[in-house]
Amino acid sequence: MSGLGGTSVIFDLDGTLVDSEPHYFEAGRQVLAEHGISGFTWADHQRYVGISTLETVTLWKREYDLTATVEELLAAKNRRYLELARTSTRAYPRMREFVDLLAAEGVPMAVASGSSLEAITAVLAGTGLDAHLRTVVSADEVDRGKPAPDVFLEAARRLGVAPGDCVVLEDAAPGAAAAHAAGMRCIAVPYVATQADAAEFATAGLLLRGGQGEFTARAAYDWLCRTK
Repeated sequence: MSGLGGTSVIFDLDGTLVDSEPHYFEAGRQVLAEHGISGFTWADHQRYVGISTLETVTLWKREYDLTATVEELLAAKNRRYLELARTSTRAYPRMREFVDLLAAEGVPMAVASGSSLEAITAVLAGTGLDAHLRTVVSADEVDRGKPAPDVFLEAARRLGVAPGDCVVLEDAAPGAAAAHAAGMRCIAVPYVATQADAAEFATAGLLLRGGQGEFTARAAYDWLCRTK
């Protein structure tokens, strides 16, 4: 029997389960270049890590004074991203191990992400993670994206569990804030190392400052058992 009792686990996708941020960066760079914005760097991209694609392109329109509509920018970025993500997204090996461990223990799991539902589905299928992660919520399906708690609360609702019985795995400060607002415990695995001191991460029950390099499936599982 699982040592986690009634605990359920909700995963963020990008930067947490899979290393998809390079694809989002490249998709964004290409779209902005098409609209005359050159020199978009990885450092520029990191400012948008953890928020939904819709929110990202909305900010672009204002910050770069783009003439294209938000809808056009969103469609273009999603199209570019999917072209890259369908064939070459890598799941983090230790996260895959953690998913397998939880699945073997019968722990209910979900994915709650700021990506489009099409992107989430494509990435999970391409990495094989869809074998265990069948409950999926996109920020496009709720009223507000992270740092609002909506996407996590909807994931709990679909799992049929109370928010207080859920643990979230997140790589970004807005996601950690969303987990806290939802009344859920959080394991934070910062994607951007320099953001580990962000106030939002201070609310996490377990903060792994070393990011994916510090994460192990067994240590995460043992922490969940100790703190349930």
